[in-house]
Amino acid sequence: MRPVTILEVGPRDGLQNEKVEFSTEAKLNLINRAIAAGATRMEVCSFVHPKRVPQMADAEAVVAALPDNKAVQYIGLILNKRGYLRALETRENGKRGVDQVGAVVIATDTFGQKNQGQTIEEGIAETSDILRLARQDGMSAQVTLSAAFGCPFEGEVPLDRVVDIAKRLAEAEPAEICVADTIGAGIPSEVTDLLGKLKDEIPGMPLRVHFHDTRHTGVANAWAAYEAGVETIDASMGGLGGCPFAPKATGNVATEDVVYMLERAGVDTGIDLDLLIEGADWLQTILGRKTVAAVSQAGGFPTATAAE
Repeated sequence: MRPVTILEVGPRDGLQNEKVEFSTEAKLNLINRAIAAGATRMEVCSFVHPKRVPQMADAEAVVAALPDNKAVQYIGLILNKRGYLRALETRENGKRGVDQVGAVVIATDTFGQKNQGQTIEEGIAETSDILRLARQDGMSAQVTLSAAFGCPFEGEVPLDRVVDIAKRLAEAEPAEICVADTIGAGIPSEVTDLLGKLKDEIPGMPLRVHFHDTRHTGVANAWAAYEAGVETIDASMGGLGGCPFAPKATGNVATEDVVYMLERAGVDTGIDLDLLIEGADWLQTILGRKTVAAVSQAGGFPTATAAE
């Protein structure tokens, strides 16, 4: 079976909604643990206003201290041109900085205005400008289409709207387009339908998926995405995460749970499950509670033991 890449989003999306403060040192510990487990793409921070997302206030400090591992692509989330310029500054004076920026367009006006002060049309325009700027600056850039499977304020999101937004964004030539179930409302048949339509309408565009496990459909959705031909799946160590601006939005699908499912099915992820579980155990010492990842609590597949 073809391999798949796991994009570890724990250091950014996993932590952004946590009430327990993670120091810069703790974030770097998490990043190093993910790298040790085999992560080759990682969302390490977001360049947003610290009053909006206090957990990300040390973005520049985190980036400055990242291990210079050429095998790992470091990604910084941005919501507007101000965020893009901050990300670009991390590469000044010969510094490596972030390797790629990830922009965001939200598929509904209400959620877009609450999350980043943009309607759909404003988001498409701003993101298209950022993608063109990034190309001029030699910065890799991709885009996530959030609330693609449902909105906490407007409810159903028409598939045709999501496809239309993706087609318009594709004109600005992002490195990839990610469709995100920001509130964990989607089901596998919807994943299959949307990805099939996107492959028909924007052939050749690399596609990524981002699922939250709010209603325990995240792992099933990840498998549906793999079967639909997706090359990259987002996941968060320990199942941490949630959007500060989406009511009742809980954590990302857990990296451990996705890796367990894929590896048992014969799909190579390049990730060491035992080291992921160790990382989740460490996270619990910072959080002061158990993580929600099922595999972290149950362990990997049981090994045979001799009968007494």
